[in-house]
Amino acid sequence: MAKTSTARTAKTAATVLPARARDASREVVTLETALRFAPTEDVSSKICKVFAMDPVPMAEIRETVEEHLVAQSRIMPLTDKNMEMHFQRIVGQYVGSAVSAARFYDTKRQAAREMASQFNEFRDEDRDGASGFEGKLERAQAFAAEMAWQSLATLAAAEGAVSAYSNITGNEWKPYVGTTPASATVSAQAVAARASAFD
Repeated sequence: MAKTSTARTAKTAATVLPARARDASREVVTLETALRFAPTEDVSSKICKVFAMDPVPMAEIRETVEEHLVAQSRIMPLTDKNMEMHFQRIVGQYVGSAVSAARFYDTKRQAAREMASQFNEFRDEDRDGASGFEGKLERAQAFAAEMAWQSLATLAAAEGAVSAYSNITGNEWKPYVGTTPASATVSAQAVAARASAFD
């Protein structure tokens, strides 16, 4: 019976600790992160030209989002502190969406480039498979282009939200960074150490 209890303790510790470790190392969501993965202005222009897409109306999106949030703040009967907390969370959602979209675009961009490289190898070596592969490549490239558009749209919305936060609160928006109590970390380490003693 004691062995079963010990095994369960060890299993629980092994399950919980990695999750906490991931939380501790999780990247903070910032506008800079979205900018790092989103397509640049030059890339965006080339994508729109090659794939016959309309440019993303980034200025209009920024302005619309900013005006919407500022108007919302004017009708909400909140204290300054509560107003700041409320819009900190809202802006965080906009920025988080932009980061997710930018990362997804970057993943699809890389996948499309790798497929294009593979297609060129097939063609240069006159190997079977190039003709059937071409359709998949075209779809992958078109999808990456669509994700570029989505990435820029959500980035513009996030920029408008960040600007609105500054207008509403008078402060620069900063992402919320949660902290894990030291006692919780030490306790988890102690549980793991005791569990490993029976291995």
